[in-house]
Amino acid sequence: MGNLWLGLFTLLQPAVLYACPLPLLGVSADGDLEFAEVYLEKFYNYKPVTGRRRRAAEPNLFQAKLREMQHFFGLEESGNVDPQTIAAMRSARCGLSDVEKFRKTMRWTNRTLTYRISRFSSKLTAAQVRTAFRQAWKLWAQAVPLKFRRQRKSDADIVISFNSKDHEDGSPFDGEGGILAHAFFPGPGIGGDVHFDDEEAWSTTNAKGCNVLAVAVHEFGHALGLPHSSDPGAIMFPAYNFGLHTVLQLSFQDVKDIQEMYGKRAISLDRLPPKTPDKCDTTLSFDAVTGLQQELIFFKDRFMWRVHPSFEQIGITLITSLWPELPAHIDAAYENTNKNTMLVFKGSQYWEVSSLKVKHGYPRNISEFGFPSTVRSIDAALYLRERRLTDFFIGGECWRFDEDAGWMMEGFPKPIAHEWPGIDSPVDAAVVHDGHIYFFVGPQQLEFNPRIRQVTKTMAANMWLQCPEITGS
Repeated sequence: MGNLWLGLFTLLQPAVLYACPLPLLGVSADGDLEFAEVYLEKFYNYKPVTGRRRRAAEPNLFQAKLREMQHFFGLEESGNVDPQTIAAMRSARCGLSDVEKFRKTMRWTNRTLTYRISRFSSKLTAAQVRTAFRQAWKLWAQAVPLKFRRQRKSDADIVISFNSKDHEDGSPFDGEGGILAHAFFPGPGIGGDVHFDDEEAWSTTNAKGCNVLAVAVHEFGHALGLPHSSDPGAIMFPAYNFGLHTVLQLSFQDVKDIQEMYGKRAISLDRLPPKTPDKCDTTLSFDAVTGLQQELIFFKDRFMWRVHPSFEQIGITLITSLWPELPAHIDAAYENTNKNTMLVFKGSQYWEVSSLKVKHGYPRNISEFGFPSTVRSIDAALYLRERRLTDFFIGGECWRFDEDAGWMMEGFPKPIAHEWPGIDSPVDAAVVHDGHIYFFVGPQQLEFNPRIRQVTKTMAANMWLQCPEITGS
């Protein structure tokens, strides 16, 4: 049976969580190449060619496996060991191959499963561990007609334990960082068992370390028979990455996969599971759009797309994969190109990003911009580089902020229709690109020419995301 591990989650309550990265094995190109080869052998069934055929065949095989990994993680399928690929490979993850096939036969036949905690954590109290595991099982029980009961007897279906180093299952742990936990598919003996590395900095609150509840939800999914998912919004995605402000729940894909194995509950879920947005959905709208150096960033729910002229493929990723401190469902964002910073807004708070890092001391209140207390959120923001002004769009009004002076300009707010003729409100997002301004309103975007102050074209909002059937008018 394969070892398994853990994936992308969001949290049960707002908390500060830190990823537990794999140890860095060197930063040189040669070190990265060696690391990538070992990674692909372990997780993508890469088998280096030996003998006379090695020199001719190995580069092609290696690149094919590397592209397979890049495709799984939604990266640019370059076939090169680039920084983005190495960063994904160095993220903590599990020991199960990502090319493991989904097998419905690897499931439990009884509808009530028992579990036993044979060894507790040295970092958490027994009560903390029991509570986290009970909550993790409850999450899966809300989707399928299964019941989970803790017992103290040795004949439980699933045995859970905290272990260190070699714990006699053929897969020793590596100390703090790296592999956090593993599990086994359903079956007799060790089948279904879950092992946590006791040397990790386990946490149940907002302390630094690894959240035991989030890890348990993923591991228990493996114990029920689920492999890894390539959906970055799924709990069963293989990379370990936590955010600050979201809620732990199964994704649409997680629910679909587990219900294919065990059926649906007679009573529906308390809330509909979130579905990872499809970039080519004709109804797709964005929460915010901003420039970032040479890129355009499109935000939607917990996700974002990064668009760059050199990208042949545009993949979706979690916002927290780049900025763990930022919230989901943001309201607005803009890049101050004169200061080389990006500002992100949600509700009455905002964050500032510099050199791809969120600055210390954030979030702050938007009242610092001069908004009255009656303004509780912003719909969109647009930075005008030449004039060093930022327009904020709220409902049908436009507010104008002088970046150099640090205050709102007199006479504002004004109607959006007055300042930006032809632009409907409310505005979802706005961004300057190649001399034009693009306003996003629902599933459409309006191309605005600032020289003649007119809308010159109407297009689908997602036409930037490589959807060939989408055109403008």
